[in-house]
Amino acid sequence: MLKEVAKQAELLMKVLDYTRVGVLITDPDIEDNPIVYVSEGFTKMTGYTKKEVLGTNCRFLQGEETERGKIDLLREAIKKVEPVSIEVANYTKDGTLFWNELTVDPVYLEDQKKLYFVGVQKDITEQVRAKKEYERSVQRIQSISTPIVPLIDGLAVLPLIGEMNKERFDKMFEKVTEETVRLATKKLLIDLSGLTDYDAFVVSGIFQLRDVLKLIGTELVVCGMAPDLAIQSVLAGGNEMDSIQTASSVKQILKETFEKRE
Repeated sequence: MLKEVAKQAELLMKVLDYTRVGVLITDPDIEDNPIVYVSEGFTKMTGYTKKEVLGTNCRFLQGEETERGKIDLLREAIKKVEPVSIEVANYTKDGTLFWNELTVDPVYLEDQKKLYFVGVQKDITEQVRAKKEYERSVQRIQSISTPIVPLIDGLAVLPLIGEMNKERFDKMFEKVTEETVRLATKKLLIDLSGLTDYDAFVVSGIFQLRDVLKLIGTELVVCGMAPDLAIQSVLAGGNEMDSIQTASSVKQILKETFEKRE
């Protein structure tokens, strides 16, 4: 029986070492809640060896841009023995900043009568950078020469902000098409979440843009559509709406894109 348990434990450790995420386990019964286990994924992600981190508190990952509020949230959850998930700026051994999607869960082992904390971390640096670039672009969208914002690998976003009418859409249409070709955009996201006012032409304009983009090999995805605009789109487009891909937000598309890469 003991041999079987040992084999299962060894298998579990091997599986954890082959995962792309970083896994660490801490022991709160020891002073300063030190790390008692780290996976290979953790060492690859951070640059630290197992020897360097075992027996230490994981605060060594923190640095200048680490938000104190996020750390306080993490500490409070550990104090209350509650699960917690945060996105926090951490640093590798050589000082490189990376964004860490960290989830920590308390795990109580009945046979040992003992509590541990299991942390799973995922490097989401590319995703966060793309999101921040998008947010910066949205802020200056009114002043840039073209509204299209390239994100990653043939993915770009067209944020529509403020009031949208036929005149504005017509002026934008040709430039959007040209920029889509120039940027070799394979998928264009139209973000409607920033629209404050629009007329009926927005719906027909989206259908027209979809048809033009399809001819040049670009997929159109509509994000952040408000309920009233969605109703107008269905009424105006009928079955044509089935041919337009939609998403709740640009963030959702970014997340799905990065998940497919893994």
